[in-house]
Amino acid sequence: MSGKYLVATDLNFKSEVLDSDKVVLVDFWAVWCGPCMMLGPVIEELAADYADRAVIAKLNVDENSATAAKYGIRSIPSLLIYKNGVVVDQMLGAMPKNMIAKKLDEYIAS
Repeated sequence: MSGKYLVATDLNFKSEVLDSDKVVLVDFWAVWCGPCMMLGPVIEELAADYADRAVIAKLNVDENSATAAKYGIRSIPSLLIYKNGVVVDQMLGAMPKNMIAKKLDEYIAS
């Protein structure tokens, strides 16, 4: 089952991520990044699992360099969790789904 994640861009980042009333997970990635490609299906599964509770987004750092630079993204994949427009957590590298879900659950509950 694949979920529909949000495609985040420099243009919609504020409205879709920072202004969201839900917890938002953003996967900063690029096409040429192997670990990013491995993480892709996990992000889709999370988007399905959290459809009603959180926003799951992917931001291509090559196409949206302003947002990537603003958040100091130097290595990818980088997963940032936002709550009320603020970064509350960051994970680097391809993470197992259960670890990402555990962090999301913590921020959704708090």
